[in-house]
Amino acid sequence: MQKFNPASSGSDIKKYFLKKNLKKDLPSSIVVFLVALPLCLGIALASGAPLFAGLITGIIGGIVVASCSGSQLSVSGPAAGLTVIVLGAITSLGSYQTFLLAVVLAGVFQLILGLVKAGTIGNYFPSSVIEGMLAAIGLILILKQLPHALGVDTDFSGDEGFFQQDHENTFSAISAAISHFSLAAVVISLLAIAILLIWPRFPKLAVVPAPLLVVALGILGTFFFAGTDHPLRADQMVKIPVVSGFNGLLGLFTMPDFSQLANKNVYIVAVTIAVVASLETLLSIEAVDKIDPIKRVSPTNRELIAQGIGNITSGMVGGLPMTSVIVRSSANVNAGGRTKMAAIFHGLWLLLSLLFIPQVINMIPLSCLAAILLVTGYKLTRISLFKHMYHKGWDQFVPFVVTVLAVLFTDLLKGVAVGMLVSIFYLLRTNMRNPFFYRISNDGDKKNIRIKLAEEVSFLNKAAIQVVLINIPRETNVIIDGSNARYIDPDVLETIFNYKHNAYTKGIIVTLEHIQKHYSVPKLTNKFVEDINK
Repeated sequence: MQKFNPASSGSDIKKYFLKKNLKKDLPSSIVVFLVALPLCLGIALASGAPLFAGLITGIIGGIVVASCSGSQLSVSGPAAGLTVIVLGAITSLGSYQTFLLAVVLAGVFQLILGLVKAGTIGNYFPSSVIEGMLAAIGLILILKQLPHALGVDTDFSGDEGFFQQDHENTFSAISAAISHFSLAAVVISLLAIAILLIWPRFPKLAVVPAPLLVVALGILGTFFFAGTDHPLRADQMVKIPVVSGFNGLLGLFTMPDFSQLANKNVYIVAVTIAVVASLETLLSIEAVDKIDPIKRVSPTNRELIAQGIGNITSGMVGGLPMTSVIVRSSANVNAGGRTKMAAIFHGLWLLLSLLFIPQVINMIPLSCLAAILLVTGYKLTRISLFKHMYHKGWDQFVPFVVTVLAVLFTDLLKGVAVGMLVSIFYLLRTNMRNPFFYRISNDGDKKNIRIKLAEEVSFLNKAAIQVVLINIPRETNVIIDGSNARYIDPDVLETIFNYKHNAYTKGIIVTLEHIQKHYSVPKLTNKFVEDINK
């Protein structure tokens, strides 16, 4: 067995780690491929686009975006969160070719966002909200995949919304599935879950990835139940287009209609797609970094540039808009992926399966793929996570739970927005309670109060400071010390100076120490970056 030599050259070190990581990346890429395949098709179907468009988007998301991205574990492809936007855009723009032009322009806008470093917005999402989003995605995976595990509900779009386009909701779909389950699908999904949970406990057997074994079991189950009274139906199987060789594949590509460049509606759709896709990508990247076992930090600006390149490429060949997708990314992490090679290989498998083995792929039952996603969902929303967040305090637990419920009953972006509002409420409450420190001492009949302001005193602290100053009793000596303050908001300064001016009417003597008449907004972060790069 080859061992790592610290004295090796740079190229040797890269080869060593590439070979070492491929042992995990290759099996993981197969798992992600199997999860992505039906989702690509389902999202295309739900978006009112050709099925091929979903597959080509997944291929580009794997090969092109992963190659350009700085994230090691993120997997990109068509996103369920964009289905409503895409469906409406295709209808409003009048043709699919015009819509493809909007996708290309959306990619251009994302490139610009990346170049102006708009990706840093992802750093401002609180960890409690990101953890809540992950837990909610886990619950959604479980709830949405239960019908497929039971062999009911042909829509495999992976739609994250609570209310579905068929006027059902998540719970009514599960209720209907329980009433009309398929025995073959239930048996296959139960055996698949058992293998996924038990197989990794035996290291010698785990050389063969459990999800790969599950797919093999599913294909065998298809043949077994075909000879019984409970065969699997065609709508319970994966279904990808069957193309005849490379020439047949080329015939499926569609070019955008550049004659519509003057159409203002194209730009409205493009901006909408760019903003929503960028937000979903940044949320997904933040979430994937949270569950990365190695705890790497992905460069968000580079990710926006990679997504822009991906959407330009996708729009040019007839694909759908794409984002970094948390479902596929979390499946990659849980399958043991280590580098971006897992995402790149998953794109290659999508391409090769479309070209060479569509008939074999169409033998895989959806129930065994649902089992993979059920186990992935369980790992994302484990009970220990809820206990951990509870022990961190109410200011972390409440935004976490609110985010879980909001994402569960609305959709990803709305749920995160609600979680952010609750998190901001707790942040404001904390800021209002901590704008200063004080010390009270007695000098005869008089009280001396020293109020020492915090390092940052924003307008959010104005109310708390006003309440304290108003309630200072008569005949008191007050010292307001700003020696620690790097910044005091003008509104707070005005409150302090006005109080000093009027306090004599109550017999209060106010002394200001180290308080300036004006403060510039501190730019320590930028200065630090500039200094360290000199």
